[in-house]
Amino acid sequence: MEIAGLLLKKIIVMYLLMGIGYVLYKKNWLTKNGAKELGNLLLQIILPFTIVNAYLSEYSAEKVKYLFYSFMLALCTLLFSMAVSYLFFKRKYPIENFSSAFSNAGFIGIPLVQSIFGTEAVFYISSYVALLNVFQWTYGVYMMTGKKDTIKLKNLCKNPILIGMVLGILFFVFRISLPEVCLEVLSSVSGMNAPIAMIILGTYLAQLSLKEVFAGRLTYLASGIRLVLIPLGTWLILSLFSGVSYEIRMVVMIAASTPVGSNVAIFAQKYQLSYTQAVKEVCLSTLISLVTLPLMVMLGSCFWV
Repeated sequence: MEIAGLLLKKIIVMYLLMGIGYVLYKKNWLTKNGAKELGNLLLQIILPFTIVNAYLSEYSAEKVKYLFYSFMLALCTLLFSMAVSYLFFKRKYPIENFSSAFSNAGFIGIPLVQSIFGTEAVFYISSYVALLNVFQWTYGVYMMTGKKDTIKLKNLCKNPILIGMVLGILFFVFRISLPEVCLEVLSSVSGMNAPIAMIILGTYLAQLSLKEVFAGRLTYLASGIRLVLIPLGTWLILSLFSGVSYEIRMVVMIAASTPVGSNVAIFAQKYQLSYTQAVKEVCLSTLISLVTLPLMVMLGSCFWV
């Protein structure tokens, strides 16, 4: 219960930050292009720096074991998530399929996990975020296009989040120490993660009227699957692994319970699908998650402690 209350407080702070993004966009103090550039900054620099920063900790066999556990749990829960989404939407509704399958573990999950469990917990959620990116650029691209030849492995090799994780693992395994000034830069940039991510989401919300956000049966269905059905299934899967530490299971639970990932809008635009519908999915699920996310985390905290 205590962790759910703490999570709710952090979510409220993040939603207030999203409100700042909403106002900035509405006042035209932050344009659509400006928000896009902020998104590039987040994806290319801030998130990779945050992941690298989490790996700059003292090496231990126990941490390696826990990292392996977090990777396997992330794999199981993401495969479940994609299977459920495909069962409901198949390729007929690619945006809804992508939306319900892939959470916003990077933009929202990392800041929440970091604020509740500390920087070391980012070490574990990075497995989820890395796998999420791999599946988005393979299975997700196929869902959006229906063409296997659009899946390009070079896109994975250039993915900044995966590069950040590889660098982080190298620093961790080979126990590479960085100068104090570099550590301070990494820490400072990591601190920008939550504010920038939520301001960007606020600009998404500002691009639509509330009437548009709350309209559409498919949008509600995708949000319901993303925020309720998949987290409940994830909770059942994680409950089977009672031997895995509480913190790791909670990290995966939070990652799986976050709303629709904002990458769906980027992919929809890239592959000539409805950008407006994709933004609706992101906005509606993000608003509803204010209620569902603490409830799903409370479920884990009540039964796993």
